Amino acid sequence: MTGGLTGMREVNRRKFLHMSTLAGLGVGIGTSCASTPGDRATDMPFQVAQADIPAVQAKVAPGRVTANDKISLGFIGVAGRGMYLLDRFLSHDDVEVVAVCDTYQKHMDAAVERTGGTARAYSDFRELLDQPDIDAVVCATPPHWHPLISIMACEAGKDIYCEKPMSFSPIEGLAMIKAARLNHRVTQIGTQIHATDNYHHVVDIVRSGVLGKISRVHCVLNMNDAPHGLGNQPNTPPPEGLNWDMWCGPAPMLPFNEAFFVDGRHRYVRELIGSWIHEMGPHIVDLPVWALNLGEPKSAVAMGGKFATDDISTIPDTFEVIWDYGDMLMTWTNQCANSHGLQFQSGRGIGRRLGISFHGVNGTLTADYTNNEVISEGERIDPSDLPPAPERTWPEHDREFLNSIKTRELTSCDFGYHYNVHAALNLGQLAYDMDRKLRWDSENKAIIGDPEADAALYPKYRAPWVLPV
Repeated sequence: MTGGLTGMREVNRRKFLHMSTLAGLGVGIGTSCASTPGDRATDMPFQVAQADIPAVQAKVAPGRVTANDKISLGFIGVAGRGMYLLDRFLSHDDVEVVAVCDTYQKHMDAAVERTGGTARAYSDFRELLDQPDIDAVVCATPPHWHPLISIMACEAGKDIYCEKPMSFSPIEGLAMIKAARLNHRVTQIGTQIHATDNYHHVVDIVRSGVLGKISRVHCVLNMNDAPHGLGNQPNTPPPEGLNWDMWCGPAPMLPFNEAFFVDGRHRYVRELIGSWIHEMGPHIVDLPVWALNLGEPKSAVAMGGKFATDDISTIPDTFEVIWDYGDMLMTWTNQCANSHGLQFQSGRGIGRRLGISFHGVNGTLTADYTNNEVISEGERIDPSDLPPAPERTWPEHDREFLNSIKTRELTSCDFGYHYNVHAALNLGQLAYDMDRKLRWDSENKAIIGDPEADAALYPKYRAPWVLPV
């Protein structure tokens, strides 16, 4: 059984698609197949047929929801983050939550209660997707499910709001874009920080040119879980009412451990997240990709390890990545054993601190979610030249998705836009996993001169799950 997945056939990878970046629309679809380097594997169970994918348009095909209609939503994954989003969407007068789904009965019952007992409950998301009265779905499952559920939602004719991370491989990201474009779906990745006033202000400052040529961007995510982290509690049988096999889904069948199951702590399991680069990177790397209109990196190199934390987590507690974009570098620094942050975050105490620094010849702009500061190189920047904070004209992230369901306009963080964010994150993680520098062919979507790393781009899901492309 493959759960209704379609389009699978054995093909030569030399037919893989070429994606082109369209100004203002993120990643689009090109019009011709690209040749493939001769050192690539030749028999992979994937095909993205170029002729099958329409070019990106400013709007997708008309939907059935009109301006005055209520939008019928289904929720897939209703634990902590899912319940937060459920409350967010229920706060909108034009939303009706008609269905919820979770692999854990306890979570599902709580979500039904939150809707006033009116939502239908499903333990298998495929049954929810089969319901004709659902206009769109919100996916807040653990991240290893995001690509498959997103693709299947698009194939079922549902618009989709999917939590980050979008994907763990550029190949998954491309398959998600194909499903959205072919099925004319509105999509939004749940990077809600994109809609903040501060992020918009930072973009305006960077694009004003006041910083001069930017040769480096430094992304930081620091916290301190050491030395004991999650502890070392033993594995146990899953609790009653939890379908653990379905929870694991396409990921390896892992032993159950309560420490990983509660409070979103799947982020500490390498098989489910890779590292913090996929957990928080979509929020942080989003800002430089947006402000500088970055495409895909030319190369990535990464290093790190678990150096200071003695617990059952399986991700690195110290992690560094360098991406080369040809005329600039971007770096990622993540510590889980020290929480020192940026200059305006240097208060005492232990906490999670993050930020992004744009280093230009005229000065440095440092920002986090709510603050930004420009430090001039000598007298090169006149404070009066800095753009003022913009007047807010854009909606909140969830409201934008709902508006787009009605207008059929692309959202600011649709799959196409987020491909370039996630291509960097995915390649950084893969460089760490392979323990070597990887050079990326953005035209052919290939790792150059490294067949082993190139083959690793293609996800190996646990049966019976497969990636439909």
